[in-house]
Amino acid sequence: MGWLRRRYGAGPLHLLSLIACLALIGYAVTRIHAQGGLVWIALWWVLSLVLHDLVGWPLYAIVDRRAVRAARRHPSRLPAVPWINHLRVPAVISGTLLLVSFPLIGRLSESTYVETTGYTEAPYLAHWLLATGVLFGASAVLYAVRLGRARRHPPALD
Repeated sequence: MGWLRRRYGAGPLHLLSLIACLALIGYAVTRIHAQGGLVWIALWWVLSLVLHDLVGWPLYAIVDRRAVRAARRHPSRLPAVPWINHLRVPAVISGTLLLVSFPLIGRLSESTYVETTGYTEAPYLAHWLLATGVLFGASAVLYAVRLGRARRHPPALD
């Protein structure tokens, strides 16, 4: 197995996982193509990449830099536990959920969705808001627990 790691760069489990993912993607593409939606999926993919790289990424970077700058503005008042990742993680997960489910959350495909599934899009906005609230709430609780531990057990000064 050493030759595989030297030539491929990772272990056999990684290669097997990659092959399984590619097979799943291939199956999804054939199903989309069979239903005549391949052009729309390709267009959506290109537009999402362009919008992400030209609009989204600069906005993420600006917001993140301002949050970090605000945290470092008063170094004497910085908490013992950094808070920035407790804001980043739920924001990224919530944003990803919004991006993936945007047509359903925004009720942009109601007729097609109802015809295909027999369900309405009504609960998606409430579910996304609930998931977002739970993510930020859990992150806040985790941060409070970490902050409490840090206050009870301050780091030793060298």
